[in-house]
Amino acid sequence: MHHFFVTPSQVEEPYIYVEGQDVNHMKNVLRMKPGEQAGISDGNNLKYVCEVVSYEEGRATLRILEKMEADTELSNELYLFQGLPKGDKMELIVQKAVELGAVKIIPVATKRSVVKLDEKKAARKVERWNSIAESAAKQAGRSRIPEVEMPLSYSEALKKAAELDVVLIPYELAKGMEETKRIIRSIQRGQSVGIFIGPEGGFEQEEVEAAIRSGAKEITLGRRILRTETAGLAILSVLMFELEEQQ
Repeated sequence: MHHFFVTPSQVEEPYIYVEGQDVNHMKNVLRMKPGEQAGISDGNNLKYVCEVVSYEEGRATLRILEKMEADTELSNELYLFQGLPKGDKMELIVQKAVELGAVKIIPVATKRSVVKLDEKKAARKVERWNSIAESAAKQAGRSRIPEVEMPLSYSEALKKAAELDVVLIPYELAKGMEETKRIIRSIQRGQSVGIFIGPEGGFEQEEVEAAIRSGAKEITLGRRILRTETAGLAILSVLMFELEEQQ
């Protein structure tokens, strides 16, 4: 079943009105005909099973067949602070982070980040990344569309992370898998969790120390050194597995 997102204002029971680019996708790409069913999320923790009724100029009308609370979101909000990687690696990171339950992806300029984005380039990149996040959310059956924010400096990212309940920073020099397991298992239902991942060259030692001074917990992901596009997905996978049990 194809999945789409609307805002709560587009829900007028017993109908839902889909607007924008999704209408063209439904009508001309997927060639959905009246009577075909679709899943709809309103971004407000409700999901619907609907059937297509009709198409009008720039709008599709769907009839609600079933309404239920969404059960695809974790009780914890996961924020990925990703050191800016080279090339198109960020596209993969965004896609998979959304599939694994992240609610926000924040690109971060660190000392070892090779990529430098001016405001204009950053805006174009973020628009592209948000489009990927929306597509991934649809594919994964998420009930909300995670947001990719504008890139932050490392100090700005630490300030933003200070608002969260738990902040983790995997570091290749960290040791103590048992302590890492203890830290992850101590995360409580409903707590917000930030994860800092370095770029290709990793974090500078002083960046790790600054994060720890700000309240972050240093953890290890094992004895192997993971690529930047792998490290975030590894810890998100672990968190998803652990936190799903709290649902």
